Amino acid sequence: QVQLVESGGGLVQAGGSLTLSCAASGNIFRINDMGWYRQAPGKQRDLVAAITSGGSTNYADSGKGRFTISRDNAKNTVYLQMNSLKPEGAAGYCCKARMCVGGGNRTDYWGQGTQVSVSS
Repeated sequence: QVQLVESGGGLVQAGGSLTLSCAASGNIFRINDMGWYRQAPGKQRDLVAAITSGGSTNYADSGKGRFTISRDNAKNTVYLQMNSLKPEGAAGYCCKARMCVGGGNRTDYWGQGTQVSVSS
């Protein structure tokens, strides 16, 4: 059984910071790309940031200069440091990992998500 478990969400004032974590566990052979997505009520799920196994990163325009994605391959964990949060950043944040599990092919796995609320 493979799991992705996020943590670190919560309520923060506008201009504040939060760090999200997502840990993968289970019979994992290899983790390729990892990423963070967010979805606000009534809106589509959008990519926030992604990182390859080699450390190359990609950010949505909304987070460039304020968000930093990183990963610890030894811990199968991806992080999202969010600074200068804005009220429009409030959403459910979830992580995705493209993994080879057991003897299978690469498959996308999703976490359950963690809520980020930003007060103005």
